[in-house]
Amino acid sequence: MEATGTSASDTVFLFDVDNTLLDNDAVRADLHEHLGREFGSEACDRYWALFEELRAELGYADYLGALQRYRREAMTEPRLLLMSSYLVDYPFAERLYPDALTALIHARRFGPTAILSDGDVVFQPRKVQRSGLWGAVDGRVLIYIHKEQMLADVERRYPARRYVMIDDKLRILAAMKQSWGERLTTVFVRQGHYALDPKNVAAYPAADVTLDRISHLIDYDLSAWRPSAGRRDASSTGKDRAQ
Repeated sequence: MEATGTSASDTVFLFDVDNTLLDNDAVRADLHEHLGREFGSEACDRYWALFEELRAELGYADYLGALQRYRREAMTEPRLLLMSSYLVDYPFAERLYPDALTALIHARRFGPTAILSDGDVVFQPRKVQRSGLWGAVDGRVLIYIHKEQMLADVERRYPARRYVMIDDKLRILAAMKQSWGERLTTVFVRQGHYALDPKNVAAYPAADVTLDRISHLIDYDLSAWRPSAGRRDASSTGKDRAQ
């Protein structure tokens, strides 16, 4: 993780990773298929049970931690030693959503960009690096356990008059809006199982901006995205569209 200098920017654009820039549902589906093929359905089901158990304990997804916990139940299975390689060497760049990197480049025209993600201290940074996202934001990467609780640290590292947060979880956007108020423009990207779950969507206030996919970001003049400028969605036309 890299901190900027002390000078404040006008606007900093913060991007989530999983199901915002990168199709994490597809990564999980690939892992599920691999586990079932290599170890059988029973072992696969047990891994995911441990995965969910660990996520409930930690508050974030820990793929390698779940594997370590599973290993304690299968110490005589040598093939498990290859599973960490499958995860660490996974081709994450192939799971970026279409035009995800272009969206980052587009946002950079209007202010500094940074990754703001939740996750563990090993696998999540590896995912950001191997996907190409780390380089795309010039190393401005922050990974916390609960990022919505770490906004003071975000401000310290990347001071700005205002922020734009792009995320697939309305829960996160609502919590950040409560903390930063009118300094924050929230952008909800309707990708992945959380964003497409009607119960999740109905449980939280609407974001300032809603996009059907991350590629739609490149259609907008982001200088017009200011807090309290009104709700917008992907069908908006007129002054917000990039010229």
